[in-house]
Order: sequence, then C-alpha cells, then structure tokens
Amino acid sequence: MLEIVLVLVALFVIYYTHLLIKWKYPKINGVPVHLPPGSMGLPVIGETMQLLIPSYNSIDIHPFIRKRIQRYGPIFRTNLVGRPIIVTADPEVNKYIFSQEGNLVEMWYLDSFAKLFAFEGESKVTAIGRVHRYLRGITLNHFGGESLREKMLPQIDASVNDNLRQWSTQGAVEVKSAISRMIFNFTAKVAFGYDLENSKGEKIENLPNFIKSLMSFPLNIPGTTFHKCMKDKDKMSNMVRHIIKERLINSPDERPGDFLDQALNDMASEKFLTEDFIAELSFGILFAAFESVSTTLTLAIKFLAENPLVLEELTAENEAVLKKRENPDSQLTWEEYKTMAFTQSVVNETLRLMNIPPGLLRKALKDINVKGYTIPAGWTIMLVTPIVHLNPETYKDPLKFNPWRWKDLDQVTLSKSFMPFGGGTRQCAGAEFSKVYMAAFLHVLVTKYRWSKVKGGRITRSPILLFPDGVHIKITSKRD
Repeated sequence: MLEIVLVLVALFVIYYTHLLIKWKYPKINGVPVHLPPGSMGLPVIGETMQLLIPSYNSIDIHPFIRKRIQRYGPIFRTNLVGRPIIVTADPEVNKYIFSQEGNLVEMWYLDSFAKLFAFEGESKVTAIGRVHRYLRGITLNHFGGESLREKMLPQIDASVNDNLRQWSTQGAVEVKSAISRMIFNFTAKVAFGYDLENSKGEKIENLPNFIKSLMSFPLNIPGTTFHKCMKDKDKMSNMVRHIIKERLINSPDERPGDFLDQALNDMASEKFLTEDFIAELSFGILFAAFESVSTTLTLAIKFLAENPLVLEELTAENEAVLKKRENPDSQLTWEEYKTMAFTQSVVNETLRLMNIPPGLLRKALKDINVKGYTIPAGWTIMLVTPIVHLNPETYKDPLKFNPWRWKDLDQVTLSKSFMPFGGGTRQCAGAEFSKVYMAAFLHVLVTKYRWSKVKGGRITRSPILLFPDGVHIKITSKRD
C-alpha cells in the first residue's frame, strides 16, 4: 500500500513539474519562445497577490511594476488573474502596439472586467473594425467637441450649479461619491433620458464602485465583490432596457434625439445593434463617465487643498472670467472655457498624475516580435502608459503637482508624453467631454463657493487609484 502511495505521489510531482515548466516556458510549434525576463508565479494565481498589495500615499506607479522594471527592464512577463501577461513600459514598443490595433492586437480586459460588459457569452468591449468605428462615432456625435460647444456645456454648467448648491446646504460632503452621483445622473439624463426623481422603472440610487472589480477574480458567487458588481450592473442594464421599451412604443419623431435614439434608429442598418447590446453600451458610457471623471476631480480637490498658491491662481483666473460678463450669473460659454489656460493646466496636471489603472490592456492576435522578444499569440499585453507621465526628462520633479509646468510644454512633446486617455485608434472618445466637465466644475466651485477639506485625502494604489478614507469637504456660498 505504501509503495502505491509513493508511486502516486511521484507521478503527481512529475506531472505538476511538467505543467509548471510548460507554464513558465511556453513553446510555439514545439520551439521554445524567447520571452522577456520575469516570473510567472504559480499556475492560475501567478503574481496577482503581489499586485493587489496596496501602495499608500504615493502618486507613483504601483511598486509591483516599478520594482520589476528596475529588476528586469522595461519589458517583462508575469501572470495576473490567471492570464499570462507581457508588461511593457517601453514608449517605443507601446507606440508600436497602439499602431497595430486590429492587426496584431485587439483591446482586451481581464476576465472580471470584461464580463461586466459581456452579453450572450461574448465581450463586446473587444469589438473591432466596423463595430468599433460605429461606437466611437456615436460617442463623439453626442459627447464630442461639436456637441459640447453647441449644447452640452450649458447643461453641464447648470448641473454643476444645482449640485454644488445642494452641497452647500449640507455638512461635510464626501467628494468621490457625491461627484460620482452627479456625473451619473447627468450622463444618464443626456444620453438616454433617465431621471432619478421621475423614473417609473427601477431606480438607481446607490452607485456601485465597479472599479474595485477590475482586478478581482471573476467569481460570480454571492458574497463576493464581483457578484455585487454584476448584480448592480444588471440593475443598470435593466433600467436602460425599460427606457428602450418605452421609446420603441413612440414614433421616432416623438423622441428627444439623444444617444439612445440614434442607437435605436440605427438598428435597421447596423445588424449588430440589438436591445441587449444597446443596454450594455449605455452601461459602458455611464461607467466611463462617472468612474474616471469623479476620481480625477477628487484628486484635483485633494491637490488644491494641499497647494494654496495653485488654488489662488485658479480662483483669480476664473473670477476674471466673471468680471468680463455683463451678467455675472450667466452660464459658462465655450469662448470663456477656451480662455481659461491655467484651469486647463490644473486639469492636465491632475490627469498626468491620476493614472487610475496601472496600464492599458491589449490581446496579441499573432506572435509579435519586439526588442528581441516574442509576445505569443493569445497573451495579454499591459501597456504601462503612465510611465511617460512620470519621466523626469520631460516632467521635472514628476511626482510634484505643478500646473505651471504646462506653460513650457510644446505640442510635439505632449503628443509623445501625455496620453491620459490612451493612444492609437482606441483613444477615449469621451476625452474632450471629461476635460470640459472638470473645468466647468472647478469654475463654479472656486467662483461661487468657499470650501475647505475637513478630513480624508489618503490615497492607495491596489493597483487602481482609490481613496480609502474619502475626501471630505465643507463648502459655503460666497454670497452668505
């Protein structure tokens, strides 16, 4: 009996060792692959736990990436959440990968994040070709520069004014959740007519923090973070489906002509558009808006509270805009927005330091040879774009919040060293919307209100930028 047990143990060890070698040293057609240096960790788990260890009170990229760059160089391999990954912090390689969108690579998300946007078993965030062009076009049509200039900026101004007026009647306000709620309600209303107060369908009142699920294991089991995110996501999608059914009852002439209407009208010509897909797309628009903009604005308020000279100049510039108006209470115009150079510098500097995720993900469609290494087909590529934002050769003292540095940065340098919204053909279509919204918010905040931070402000990267204690401020009207 003992001999049988020993034989079984020996076979298990041999089999496990074989799997481990195969895992760490993959082959293509039986030929060993020249992978970048690095460690794959253990099968399935990989090095996920090391990445999830929080980094406190540092705006630098996560130590998991920084330490491995120092050890292995700008290109290394690892395994995260069950996926073999090539991490590249090499600007030349990143630029090349971006240029190969739809050819050598396609957009990719870790399983947990992709499943948030999946329907009928297929992730639509990996859409390429005609589908991607359509999604980018419809987003730019309703959230791009022309829409912002012609109609959306006054709506943003009105929404910000209404919300800050409410904040001023309360005690301390937790900025991240309050801004998330404000942007969620605004985006939902202008995109597909969802009104929290007057909605007849399922109400969405407590905003889920979807961003926490980005690096979690995709275990859809009650009690897990991912399960809660999926339930909240389903609630949002069902809310949109309810609105879709109401819209389809009415004729196109009776509809408001918003983002949802265009998608419904295009169903006849774009066969991939279904009610389910439109609901998932709407959820994606909401997620992109309230998570990214709310995190960036929260970080901006933290920086302003800690840098009174920046706040002083920001206030002076925006109050000068009011003095030039015939009616100081009139809404912010596009022409005024374009003159607010320092405000835009504050926004850009915050975006430079924000770097919410550790990098952008792509999937290799074919074997890719870069810098003498092979990225095997099917592997995930993490493009560490934040590394260019922290390059001391471009940004002196890169971890310091310094909006004045933007006076001396030329467009050629910025085209290579500033990419808060990604790069290549997948650059975020909502980039201009995000920057305008943040500038409008800061404009109203510093011209009409006095405010101060009362507690919070600590940040962590685990590996995503989070505010574990929140950022709590107290604001009062300057007219009181």
